[in-house]
Amino acid sequence: MGFISHYVDNYTASFYDMIVEYVDAEYSLWLTWFLTPVIVTFLLPAVIIVLIYISSIIFHLYRLYRLRVVDGVQNDWRHAARLAIMALWDAHGWLWHGYEIRGLENVPDGPFLLIYYHGALPIDMYYFTARMLLFKRRHIHTVADRFLFKIPGWAALLEGLCVIPGTVQTCAGVLRSGNPLAISPGGVYEAQFGDHYYRLHWKSRMGFAKVAQEAKVPIVPMFTQNVREAFRTVGWLRGICLRIYAATRVPLAPVYGGFPVKLITHLGKPIPHDPSVTPEQLQQKVATAIEQLVEEHQRVPGSILLALTERICELPKRKKPKDLANGKCHNGTNGVSSKCDSEKDKVS
Repeated sequence: MGFISHYVDNYTASFYDMIVEYVDAEYSLWLTWFLTPVIVTFLLPAVIIVLIYISSIIFHLYRLYRLRVVDGVQNDWRHAARLAIMALWDAHGWLWHGYEIRGLENVPDGPFLLIYYHGALPIDMYYFTARMLLFKRRHIHTVADRFLFKIPGWAALLEGLCVIPGTVQTCAGVLRSGNPLAISPGGVYEAQFGDHYYRLHWKSRMGFAKVAQEAKVPIVPMFTQNVREAFRTVGWLRGICLRIYAATRVPLAPVYGGFPVKLITHLGKPIPHDPSVTPEQLQQKVATAIEQLVEEHQRVPGSILLALTERICELPKRKKPKDLANGKCHNGTNGVSSKCDSEKDKVS
């Protein structure tokens, strides 16, 4: 009996170990299966943050060693730093998104105001600015929200890249100096609460129209195909984030993505300066021009899978339903969005 009891105990222990091993193996496989999309989805946006900090390090290194940079560059170390930073971003855009610009013939020779649709991350503006500086030797000044200048390590980089938290007067001054300037009227509001239907979220903002009228420059509309498929915001948190943003002006909507979709920036025909047009009319005209670019080049609603397929071949676009046209621009959901419509003198 003792022998049988010992045999049974050994068998039970072996069976138990086998079950534990099996469960552990299955749990590990399940955990890997579960976490892989989470890691891919939420850690890929961190790559962009890493690239921004690498850009900041490059700029600081050029500033630190500006007296030792090779002959012919030391007197303009900021420009040398910009070229190095832009080469980094252009390489990333080319490799990861097959980035292209179409409609460069619409860019005027002199100063102009570039108005663009703001994705969840303005990754297209990074690539566009890099391509313009590297291949056209034109540096695009950009308007950004003030909160970006409060992020540690970013202020000096933004200043070096000619990014400003502009008012109407400062933006008009940049244009009068002969520099092109880029503005997204939707700004961080459009970035957080826009979606893959590509509606504009400008509300009643028309500061950019006042800038163009004051500086007497043409406006070039810009839209990047699939920019909302590269990065998206978490939709089910939109209501909470909207209330927080209305109360604090702090953008907290989580961003996911970083998918290697095809990105093509489309530039529309320039809208010439017309002193007889009011800022309200000019805002409507520019909004309509961008909506036409969306309708012509973007499949609505956007699809990440089809945007990935476009890395291989171009697909026919589905027509945008007419009820999605929004010349006056949407305010998002819930009544609290009206609180975000203050500071109308700002351009974004």
